Amino acid sequence: MSSIVIEGNHKLSGEIAIGGAKNSAVALIPAAILCGDKVLLKNVPNISDIYALEEILSSLGVDVELGDHFISIDSSDMINDVIPCELSSKLRASYYFMGALLGKYKKVKMCFPGGCSIGQRPINLHLKGFEKLGAHVEEEDGNFTITADKLIGDDIFLDVPSVGATINIMLAAVLAGGKTVIDNAAMEPEIVDVAEFLNQMGAQISGAGTPKIEIIGVEKLHGTTYSVVPDRIEAGTYVIVASLLGKNLKVTGLIPSHIESLTSKLEEAGVKLDIGKNYVRVSRGGNYKAIDVKTMVYPGFPTDLQQPLVPFLTKCHGISHIEETIYENRFMNIPDTVKMGASIEVFDNQYASIYGKSDLVGKVVVATDLRGGASMVICGLIADGITTINNVEHILRGYEDIVGKLRKVGAHIKIVD
Repeated sequence: MSSIVIEGNHKLSGEIAIGGAKNSAVALIPAAILCGDKVLLKNVPNISDIYALEEILSSLGVDVELGDHFISIDSSDMINDVIPCELSSKLRASYYFMGALLGKYKKVKMCFPGGCSIGQRPINLHLKGFEKLGAHVEEEDGNFTITADKLIGDDIFLDVPSVGATINIMLAAVLAGGKTVIDNAAMEPEIVDVAEFLNQMGAQISGAGTPKIEIIGVEKLHGTTYSVVPDRIEAGTYVIVASLLGKNLKVTGLIPSHIESLTSKLEEAGVKLDIGKNYVRVSRGGNYKAIDVKTMVYPGFPTDLQQPLVPFLTKCHGISHIEETIYENRFMNIPDTVKMGASIEVFDNQYASIYGKSDLVGKVVVATDLRGGASMVICGLIADGITTINNVEHILRGYEDIVGKLRKVGAHIKIVD
């Protein structure tokens, strides 16, 4: 098992380049098998979730070449085999193979997906969507068999605007007969990215990025070359870091409008941001004030940035409040943050009060999940002394070369086995 070791309180300057979006790439890769041709995805992050998807593709007979920030996928000789549990359990996003295989072959067999333990995250909305399209779902001990004689478009209303369900239904519907309408659809940039990719392959999808998506089924899709959208969560994480330690630190290659819910909150706290067309430049300020944050679906404040924001709130004067509305286990980073010296109270696993300003001290801590791990990295960067973070495999699932990127701008950080 690897650990990340950080000597804290070093100012950071220079540039941090943002890579392709994890939450988009993990959907685009399963989507690529909907055509029988070669697909080239560029700006793909080098993270462990991508390697896990490569294993699943290979198990299905897909010809895959994974290189530096690209993946080539040729599914012309693909076989619709059962996806082994040991592969699907490695990441939550393996569930996108449900929609892709159902759409292409009208049959899929696989286990319930894995991922971080941040909440129940049921897939009932995905399954209800498949059933509305004409599929039959059987489940036994976490093993799913989903079949259909044919898929026919229908009107599908999502009880909540789930990103995963919206994408999975799109994947199943692009080759279905007739028109599918998804109401109360998720509006995240990753939804738009998947829709644009599918349209570039020949799909007919309109309304992505709004609460109503319309899909006109087509008979087949063709290969294409496509570049993954920048990762807004990675961008937001480093903008938070820059707000705490930046000395003219520039976060580049992002889309500022994608993180406006974060930057507006940082500005409310007193952070001075220089926001350009594709960058945010920040220098650490002196007196930040407490703010209140409530996680919401896009374009609201993202749950994936709630945990990375916690270290910032420990440096704000006054009492900050967080309300987590998306996942029920999104405060697992709090105990170790308190261990390092923060004053935080959690209520009903949904609300947190952060009493600032606190000085953090390096400790041995644990990355309990992906974004919680990023939070602990930020804690280590601003703490006095040495912080050791264990279980860093969670972090490496979603942040490409986080150690190298931080070292490049002056952080005293290393990964050890």
